[in-house]
Amino acid sequence: MLCLGEPLLEFNSGARRGSPAGESFVPHFGGDTSNVAIAAARQGAHVAYLSAVGTDTAGDSLMALWEREGVGSAYVRRDPGRPTGIYFVSHDEAGHHFSYYRSGSAASAYGVSDLPLAAIGAAHVLHASGISLGISISAADAVFEAIDVARAAGAEVSVDTNYRPRLWPARRAAGLIHEAVRGASIALPGLDDAAALTGLADPDAVADFYLRLGPRLVVLKMGAQGAMLATGDSRIRLAPHPCSPIDATGAGDTFCGSFLARIIAGDPPEAALRYAGCAAALSTMGFGAVDPIPRSEAVRAALAFV
Repeated sequence: MLCLGEPLLEFNSGARRGSPAGESFVPHFGGDTSNVAIAAARQGAHVAYLSAVGTDTAGDSLMALWEREGVGSAYVRRDPGRPTGIYFVSHDEAGHHFSYYRSGSAASAYGVSDLPLAAIGAAHVLHASGISLGISISAADAVFEAIDVARAAGAEVSVDTNYRPRLWPARRAAGLIHEAVRGASIALPGLDDAAALTGLADPDAVADFYLRLGPRLVVLKMGAQGAMLATGDSRIRLAPHPCSPIDATGAGDTFCGSFLARIIAGDPPEAALRYAGCAAALSTMGFGAVDPIPRSEAVRAALAFV
């Protein structure tokens, strides 16, 4: 499995172990497709990352993270002229809030010439997101080229809509994200994303919209409402797995990585859906995007308990 996008260094105001959100920010890691890669690796999938980071301390930290997590980084370019992006997470009664500092990042300069075409052609799954497309024109070009190579080789292509209004306007984002979904076999939209990108709020209508674009599977992430798996002739709704959430940062990424890992392992989509819903719920019980991502043993134990 290959994941393509932008990794980030995270500073989370609620990340001190066992403490509520406070004034200080604790360094951790983020970036949606990097989170997906780590989540998949923790479920046992063989994963590598495609991106660029600076030759700065943040870039060093991310390279060390992927090595610890068993995520291949041989295809991550080190850029001495550009920084690694960072973001801050704050918390209040309304939930978690993000502030990004990613303009001119190394990952935003990633382009078609950086793609390891042979590796993409040999991959079981290629995963990208709306953020992978939105960080720059060159990055978007790389995503579309990677999709074309993966499809030509018969690989699964997974696209998470993951729309971020601060990156680009909804109309422009919808055009590129939905074009990428047309090349995907698995679409992983979020219900909030869909409202912004399609104007639709009803889950079934959203599923119908994305199925018409061409994927064989649409997995709609609905947060506290659970998730829905849709194909051309079936709909399966999954209630949220019981948990006591404290921080939802990265929960959708955990869902995506866990779902794809189980698909790669040969699970039927319904079983992969149930597994991913449990993994995502467990990830909300700690602070930060990466630290709370559960490993397969914890997910299986939680599934057996319910």
